[in-house]
Amino acid sequence: MIHTENLSKKFGDVVAVEGLALDIKEGEVFGFLGPNGAGKTTTVRMLTTLIGPSAGKATVNGFEVGRQDGEIRRSVGVLTETPGMYDNLSAEYNLRIYAELYEVKDVHGQVEKYLRMLGLWDRRNDPAGTFSKGMKQKLAIARAMIHEPHLLFLDEPTSGLDPEAAHLVRDFIDELRKEGRTIFLCTHNLDEADRLCDRIGVFKSRLLVVDTPEKLRQSVFGRKVVFHLRAADEGTAAVVRKLAFVQEARVVENKIVVTMDDPEAHNPDIIRALVAQGVDIRFVGELRHSLEDVYLQLVKQP
Repeated sequence: MIHTENLSKKFGDVVAVEGLALDIKEGEVFGFLGPNGAGKTTTVRMLTTLIGPSAGKATVNGFEVGRQDGEIRRSVGVLTETPGMYDNLSAEYNLRIYAELYEVKDVHGQVEKYLRMLGLWDRRNDPAGTFSKGMKQKLAIARAMIHEPHLLFLDEPTSGLDPEAAHLVRDFIDELRKEGRTIFLCTHNLDEADRLCDRIGVFKSRLLVVDTPEKLRQSVFGRKVVFHLRAADEGTAAVVRKLAFVQEARVVENKIVVTMDDPEAHNPDIIRALVAQGVDIRFVGELRHSLEDVYLQLVKQP
């Protein structure tokens, strides 16, 4: 669906995006994470042909950026971070305008479908300018979907929304994923990215890493299992360290925190070694780092 090679953008002497090489598959929810000013929005603008790249090339839905821009614009949906609506026009009329621009066959049916889906049907005749921020955001999502694009770019779709509205938007994204649509999601909400995204790219002018949320955790922190004991000391940890598959074992109060690969295979070996030493084990659990921990660790790298 999306392929880029050395995609770059400069504004004067400022490098906004440098050498982006990326492949996003059909049906994937791809999270694009990075600090403010990292170049995420610039990347989206290049991929949706709102601005041209300074170097490199990209294809979107099989169309080449810079040569088939009209085809790309017709085939994608875009939600910008600050979507503008025609405030004096009704919600329904806002969507009708865009449905007609996209040459949607059943304008009335599509408008009703998305207004109902996003809980706006009862307010369809009200001016968009009277809507709350959350309602405007839902209307903007409906606008991005009105022509049924298979590829959707969402820039901070839940930014500034109350918990109920944000939950509705996340559920909507999840439904789109189940329909097999491809979603390029820019967000600062790391919990949201963790729940929704198949893969995540961490970006700071250049792409730092791309992987699944779980593999990112493992690559940055490794897998850590916590053995909760009745009593723990350095002698207990030394027993665990002797096992060939153990990378690290440290004492934290009455716990042994063990770093290793494949805990499912090796946890029984550790339990047997501890029991043989007469150690009482209360329970065992895996220490799970948040995606926020992973993200902060990656972006602080020079």
